[in-house]
Amino acid sequence: MTETASHGQAPRHIRDRLQGPGARLLKSWELLLFAVAVAIFVANSFASPYFLNAWNLSDATFNFTEKAMIAFAMALLIISGEIDLSVASIIALCSTAMGAAVQYGAGTPEIVLIGLATGLACGAFNAVLVTKMGLPSIVVTIGTMSLFRGISYIVLGDGAYRGYPAEFAYFGQGYVFWVISFEFVLFALLAVLYYVLLHRTNFGRMVYAIGNNATAASFSGIRVARVKFILFLLTGLMSGVAAICLTSRLGSTRPSIAFGWELEVVTMVVLGGVSILGGSGSIPGVVIAAFVMGLVTFGLGLLNVPGIVMSIFIGLLLIGVIALPRLWAMWRR
Repeated sequence: MTETASHGQAPRHIRDRLQGPGARLLKSWELLLFAVAVAIFVANSFASPYFLNAWNLSDATFNFTEKAMIAFAMALLIISGEIDLSVASIIALCSTAMGAAVQYGAGTPEIVLIGLATGLACGAFNAVLVTKMGLPSIVVTIGTMSLFRGISYIVLGDGAYRGYPAEFAYFGQGYVFWVISFEFVLFALLAVLYYVLLHRTNFGRMVYAIGNNATAASFSGIRVARVKFILFLLTGLMSGVAAICLTSRLGSTRPSIAFGWELEVVTMVVLGGVSILGGSGSIPGVVIAAFVMGLVTFGLGLLNVPGIVMSIFIGLLLIGVIALPRLWAMWRR
């Protein structure tokens, strides 16, 4: 009897070993994405002799760091079952507010505070419409996408704000050490912060619970509206941070700044393995997706590929990563 039981438990023990952390990692989307990133890096190194230059690689990080800052907050928002398509327009409004402050003699500390406060105000406006009035987030943020950028066009028209203080340029053009830019260091710190927030705190567990079933989460004692309100605030705040870095890097403000970035941010999040329907996803996946998109766009730029082709590629990538799980499920059936 004992011998039979031991034989019966052996296969189950093997199955448990196969389903351990190592096996799950080998089957994870993050590992596949990392392999794609390595393949793109190798392909770029052969495609252009300038790619492996240390300063060129440092410049490549500017293709994704500002967008990834927003993508971290967007990932949490999408996991909770909501979305914010106004992030690029929030950047435009934040930059316009900062530029207007400069015209009245504001210094760097005041400019930074105005940028962050404007981002928070825009996030709060979206949050009130979604969580307090019960409006669909996709409809609300499509509306505020036009509203926020429209305000920038009203204020600036065809003009631009310039004359930012010299020390303000450090946020978008400064280097902490050798080729390591301030933006890249900030990106890394935010990645760690959002990883801890989503994967190591009760707040992160609440975000997952809401995304899987908001009604059940509400009955279990989670204040769903409050959590979503905070997530919209975080998305607005990260848009303000990105606006500071981008405006600093460009040295000027135009109403068309960051035009079309909402598509790239959402693509980055979905490519990172975050389900567009909510309830699943990870920050490491978003980090790797940021590198993938940065490497692709920088490699295409070195090959003098037109910007419109890059836009087509981003659109096809978004459609592909959304359709892939469904195609995989159909193939398995």
